[in-house]
Amino acid sequence: MKRSIFGRFWPNATAVVLCVAFAFPVYWMFATAFKPTGDIIAENPVWFPTDFTFEHFSKAVNADHFWTLVRNSVTVTALSVVFSMVIALLAAFALSRMRFKGRRGIIVVFMLAQMAPWEVMIIAIYMLVRDSEMLNSLVPLTVFYTMMVLPLTILTLRGYVAAVPKELEESAMVDGCTRTQAFIRVIFPLLAPGVMATSLFGFITAWNEYPLVLILNKDVEKQTLPLWISQFRTAFGDDWGATMAASSLFALPILILFIFLQRKAVSGLTEGAVKG
Repeated sequence: MKRSIFGRFWPNATAVVLCVAFAFPVYWMFATAFKPTGDIIAENPVWFPTDFTFEHFSKAVNADHFWTLVRNSVTVTALSVVFSMVIALLAAFALSRMRFKGRRGIIVVFMLAQMAPWEVMIIAIYMLVRDSEMLNSLVPLTVFYTMMVLPLTILTLRGYVAAVPKELEESAMVDGCTRTQAFIRVIFPLLAPGVMATSLFGFITAWNEYPLVLILNKDVEKQTLPLWISQFRTAFGDDWGATMAASSLFALPILILFIFLQRKAVSGLTEGAVKG
């Protein structure tokens, strides 16, 4: 009986400790963003703010180029997610339903690409973009962000497509649908958890990406929010309230998406990883 109680206690205790460890920095960031400057620089930390202020958020949103960089980040992220989803759906269908020479080799290449760190290729990417005369442009960022998320997206959706019985597709084709119509009307609606999971992964990857935009886009009008965040303290000295407000605004879209999609996202990644 004692062993049974201990066996239930330590996993729950570990989960609580990990939850607090990961959640506390997020809480402190949002709390600091709402604190008056006096509470932020006080000698004794103010753990639970009582006086809330929106002054720091006002300073952040009125900073130079803020809305331009918001537009750039949203544009690059949205396009990369859409492009990666379209390409990944087609590739996942081909790898799951069609048999052709080199199919297994392609899957292995995608796995290797997923494990390779993109940072080691930054110099080669810079030279390629420079020779193409596309520095300080959002196009290379969109292309490379799409390529970053494709391997995992394809592998995850491949598992989902493989889990859909072929008989459903064949029945639709017998009823007069083409293969494309059968995919759109029969298979695609069943891929919703996988599409949500991979879309969330692609959004987080593109939204948070920092090294590429740092190297490729020196023009401030063509940069994105991650680079703006890294330069925020320099622009405002030691104004930690404005810095935390800027960080909170940057993290807010990801938190909102994850709250609404977290159940589908987690099940989508796990199920897609073990099927097919």
